[in-house]
Amino acid sequence: MNLCEDLRVGVVGAGQMGADHIQRLTHRISGARVTAVIEPDPARADAAVTAAPGARAYPRLEDALDAGAVDAVLIATPGRFHEPVLLPAIAAGVPVLCEKPLAEDAAAALRIVEAEQRSGAQRVQVGFMRRFDAEYAGLRELIGSKELGELLMLRCIHRNPSVLDYYTQDMLIADSVVHELDVVPWLAGSPIRTIEVRHGRRNTLAPAHLEEPILVLIELENGVLADVEMNVSVRFGYQVATEGVFEQGIARIGQPAGMQIWEDGSARIGEHRSFTTRFAPAYDAQVQAWVDAARAGGIAGPSAWDGYRVALASEAGVRALHTRGPVEVDLPETPAFYAERPLLFPSRPRQRTL
Repeated sequence: MNLCEDLRVGVVGAGQMGADHIQRLTHRISGARVTAVIEPDPARADAAVTAAPGARAYPRLEDALDAGAVDAVLIATPGRFHEPVLLPAIAAGVPVLCEKPLAEDAAAALRIVEAEQRSGAQRVQVGFMRRFDAEYAGLRELIGSKELGELLMLRCIHRNPSVLDYYTQDMLIADSVVHELDVVPWLAGSPIRTIEVRHGRRNTLAPAHLEEPILVLIELENGVLADVEMNVSVRFGYQVATEGVFEQGIARIGQPAGMQIWEDGSARIGEHRSFTTRFAPAYDAQVQAWVDAARAGGIAGPSAWDGYRVALASEAGVRALHTRGPVEVDLPETPAFYAERPLLFPSRPRQRTL
């Protein structure tokens, strides 16, 4: 494309995540604009195009592609709807940023990977935005520097105040711990070997159909052990944090940051209530990097193959959720097509010029 022109982006899905991305692309990202909203629900579609001046609504991605309305696609629907959108986007040769997970299951993820390889170029970037979070990036740099010696363990917490009624037991792994299944190997520089799930005492405030919180034990091939507390009924707020245990020290990221107040014999500190605020800078950085890379003909983050590997680990994690003991993760060798490559652009957002 002409690098002097904005990337015309079609956003698929106008729910909470899609609406958030439309605001981001319209107000905070440079080099791109929303020209199409792909949403079958008319009310949602109308609200979304109102937030993106000049955009048009289409019920299907194929309609937007046939109309020549988009140069790139951002997919913000639930995972079970990803494959039917990704395959025509890949066939059309347009760059894609697909929110996690890549697909509903590993079989679908493999079909997407195979379709992309047949297309001849990597065009799919998966939205594991924690890789674009400054604190996670700093922890990864510290691990690689060996300033505190070798990394021994990772302690992770992933807490939601509550979840919606449609949230199922398997989604504890497939929709929530899936972030750790990507970022833990990325931090430690080693693939996952086994996953085990342990159930603690059930939170009586959890929805009746959920048995949680859970503790997920992740063993990496390099011997690093990570534990993840997954807790979706914690009530007080949204909290994601990680602690690295090293030979010579400890490093912690993601703990509450903000104003501390002492009043009436007690102290308190604010905490996030949603991922949309906790990771807002990371989302901005991710989308800006994707836009810059897409304009240059590449990707700038987790690939479709990364998404496939996470899908395999997620399926092992779901099996572990319903059994006792560790479950092995069978990861295939990375094809040459997906050989490791550096980010094309730094993950730092630029202020949009209006």
